[in-house]
Amino acid sequence: MYKCLSVRKLLWWLVFPAFAVMVCTVSFIKAKPAFTASAHKSREKPVPLPVIMYHSVCEKPPSEYTVTPQQLESDLLWLKNKGFTAVNAQQLIDYASGGGALPEKPVLITFDDGFYNNLSLALPLLGKYDMCAVVSIVGRYTDDYAAADPHADSYSYLTWEDISELAASGRIEIGSHTYDMHSNRAGRQGCAKLPEETAEEYAARLSADIGLLKTELSRNCGIIPAVFAYPFGALCRESLPVLRDSGILMTLTCREGINAITRDPDCLYGIFRYNRSGLLTTEEYMERLTKEL
Repeated sequence: MYKCLSVRKLLWWLVFPAFAVMVCTVSFIKAKPAFTASAHKSREKPVPLPVIMYHSVCEKPPSEYTVTPQQLESDLLWLKNKGFTAVNAQQLIDYASGGGALPEKPVLITFDDGFYNNLSLALPLLGKYDMCAVVSIVGRYTDDYAAADPHADSYSYLTWEDISELAASGRIEIGSHTYDMHSNRAGRQGCAKLPEETAEEYAARLSADIGLLKTELSRNCGIIPAVFAYPFGALCRESLPVLRDSGILMTLTCREGINAITRDPDCLYGIFRYNRSGLLTTEEYMERLTKEL
């Protein structure tokens, strides 16, 4: 059965679509400035950043985690000749927070574990080539091992006095590599969460560890670390809120890849790095480091 359409209904069906289009158009015009600003921000070209991960630098035979001083110097000379400029963590933090600028070809140099040779052998070479680096220390290594057997290039760790000297050089920023979680004890890999731990238990454990190193660095050296290097690169999502709460503004992983640095502070959490194996020549390593640029 068909019903006749009343004049009132007919006017409604004719007018309503035009009214709806008008409302949507006005809404779009009002929202356009915010939309345009967001699009403009997203169009800013990210800055590609390769990151080198060194460990020990000494005259021992090269290994996966040891390079000779000659290899380090060869690396720095290669970077210099290719137009790279070493940047420090604070430059990256400032840039990601909306301030400052980065060079055309930046590179971040990092050293893990806190070996004494980072001071005795690496620092003079960094000075020779006008470069800088981040040295991430393990607090227990400094308290126990360095104090017991200091200042041997081939195996010693940095003392608190050494760390202060590095920081005073103006070329080195000190990062956290945990106080005592650089191990695989009790089934835990580095500072990753154990399957049987609750989120609260894990947060308390990690917070206590990195808080202890933060306190020791502040008390002994007047330093508050803003960089955190994951031991063994072992990640877990529960760690990030704890690190943020402790004042960490950049985290370093062991995953390989080129980083895209933007005006967003979150881009500094989970920085990729290429381990510098002493089993490679400078040319072989640098080809891997820069292949994605």
